[in-house]
Amino acid sequence: MMDIAGKKRLRLGILFYFSPKWMGGIVYIKNLIRILNFLDDDDKPEIVVFYRAELRKYAEQVDYPYMNLIEWDFPSVYKAYIRSWILRKNVFIEDILKNYNLDGVYPLQDYPLRTITDTRIVSWYADLQHKYYPEFFTWLKIFERNSRIRFMLRNSQHLVVSSQSVADDFKKFFRLRDKMKVHVFHFVSVIEDIDKLDIEEIRKKYGLPEDYYMISNQFHKHKNHRVLLQSMALLRQEGKEIHMAMTGRLPDATHSSYMRELHSIIADNNLKPHISMLGVIPRNEQLLLMKYSRAVIQPSFFEGWSTVIEDAISLQVPVIASNIAVNIEQLGSKGNYFNPHDAAELAEIMSKFPDRNLEMIIYDDYNERIKKAAEIFISIISN
Repeated sequence: MMDIAGKKRLRLGILFYFSPKWMGGIVYIKNLIRILNFLDDDDKPEIVVFYRAELRKYAEQVDYPYMNLIEWDFPSVYKAYIRSWILRKNVFIEDILKNYNLDGVYPLQDYPLRTITDTRIVSWYADLQHKYYPEFFTWLKIFERNSRIRFMLRNSQHLVVSSQSVADDFKKFFRLRDKMKVHVFHFVSVIEDIDKLDIEEIRKKYGLPEDYYMISNQFHKHKNHRVLLQSMALLRQEGKEIHMAMTGRLPDATHSSYMRELHSIIADNNLKPHISMLGVIPRNEQLLLMKYSRAVIQPSFFEGWSTVIEDAISLQVPVIASNIAVNIEQLGSKGNYFNPHDAAELAEIMSKFPDRNLEMIIYDDYNERIKKAAEIFISIISN
């Protein structure tokens, strides 16, 4: 495809094949394409999105002028590795390279063997959480993650990670080839579809008061909702009450020991009237609620690069975050930090947190941040 000046547009393949249950991966790909809208038109690449059938509705939500959507039958991981070794070609990518003239492909995570091609194939890995918290994974999942990473590091030429913290972890836990290029690309959030929503209507829809904090994480152990509930219990003992809006996929408490523990803390401390568990709600409504919250809470033990924090930055919302290295890398001096094991420290921060000034500019300019991220991504995938 040519632009109006006759210059050939860069042609990029985007692999959209994550599990439909992993909203972090879905939001990552959608935002990756959306940031390209912030480039000058001459610099916008043509995008071919190869998507799993289950992700069709998410792919169709992205508005980008130079995009083609192609439903693709991605092979199962184990069978595809075996077939690749037998056929001596990477069946995860072979047909895409053969049938589509692409300058680059991103993100490929499976490299049973090296592919000889002029197309730049770039891999991506979110984080190495299993190295720090193996108790959150089955032994089979740990084996699978380590094996796929080792093949990727052996056979790929380019690896994108979302933070310097993750880049340092790869150097710590794995041996990297001299020719392996590790690129740090910071995910950024594009805010769309909230201008036509009314905050009063959305608060009424979900039964929220005017003053509330917000946490938007799936209910996994490493997301550390426990310390948040414990801090609310401490505040209540002191006669101080706050309201917490929680979004995120909600497992059945009867099948989750962690959820049973959380519900026990809520019941034992009579916190239910002060918590709104909203589950998975439309993203535009989630972002609007976040925009008008007193602050966003991010108490995780571990992150690769927090989508929630990026949402807050794009919305100019204060963040109270655990003092892990990646959160500090992401927020710098603009964050409000606490020890993720110390409920009392979090309680003290929330008890003294100031009222929102919706006109206050906390972070760098929205448009400049996103355009810079788009330019960095293009340089990684094309140079």
